[in-house]
Amino acid sequence: MKNLSNPKQYMTATAKQLIKLLIRILITAGLLIWVFSQVDFEQFLQTIKSARWQFLIAVWIFALILFWIRSMKMRLILKKQSCLISTNTIFGATAATCLYSLILPGILSTGVKWYILKKGTGKSSNVLCSMIYNQWLIMTIMMVFGLAALMFTNPASLSISNTTNQRLFPVVCGILLLAIIVVSLLLLNRRTYGKITKAIAALIRPFPAKIRQKGLEVLDQIATFQTAGAGFHLRITAFSIIDTLIGGVIVYILSARAANVTAPVGTFVWLCAVIYILGRVPVSIANLGVREAMLIVLLAPYGVEKPQALLMSMILFSALIVMAVIGAGYQIFWTVTAKKSNP
Repeated sequence: MKNLSNPKQYMTATAKQLIKLLIRILITAGLLIWVFSQVDFEQFLQTIKSARWQFLIAVWIFALILFWIRSMKMRLILKKQSCLISTNTIFGATAATCLYSLILPGILSTGVKWYILKKGTGKSSNVLCSMIYNQWLIMTIMMVFGLAALMFTNPASLSISNTTNQRLFPVVCGILLLAIIVVSLLLLNRRTYGKITKAIAALIRPFPAKIRQKGLEVLDQIATFQTAGAGFHLRITAFSIIDTLIGGVIVYILSARAANVTAPVGTFVWLCAVIYILGRVPVSIANLGVREAMLIVLLAPYGVEKPQALLMSMILFSALIVMAVIGAGYQIFWTVTAKKSNP
């Protein structure tokens, strides 16, 4: 770790962080400029007027319920790591993370959640391990169901004219699906963990040293849950399927109904998975630009107009804003309470 007691090193680290933030702001701005350049303003206003806003309230309510269920799941994971903390505190930490995600991009904003939970439990490494396990499990579930949905809906048949490539697309998705399931099961087995880790380390060897190190650290954190038992993994998997997959797809469907977007249910499954996974990559602020561009491009083969796709994206983003407002409330409450206890 760098010694930031040296002013020059501190300034260098700060400058690097500011440059990274500036790059992400520029990427976000560039994507949004491209998105709005694709949409006719008059047509967008007509889309807003014809929107069914009763579904917007349903999106907000459903999002709050889902975040509470996620907090309950996180409490069970932390309990397994001997970290006792209330569901309300975890919910507040999650809401605060939504608030800071408007500033910090992608997975970086989860550092706020780690800090709050670490402060509440006093066990930083256990909290980090629990959060990594939770994120890894969610990513795995999203990839599995996303690939399965791509296999059955086969959007390549709508956008690719070559018949051979249309047939090849589900096969490739099936192979990737099987590989993800097998690797995930082997990672949670103590006998096969070492071999899988070596294989993954060999695969990521061409990447920069920092990425390789982070990847191996994640694998080490997941390994601590090998003794948790199959019952625990199945219970947390069921929670993740309900709160992230099923809940996420329902939120997407409600947002689509509000924007008068029509598409097969399977399409919303893989759309939810793709946008969630891309949202973990710290390239934009609050996933702005990425979500809008993906919906405009990926819904176009289903005959969805660009203004409708943009409105659907804005409705999805509004759920994040609602959680951010709640997070601000929690942040103010914690700050006032801390000042009263430490005058």
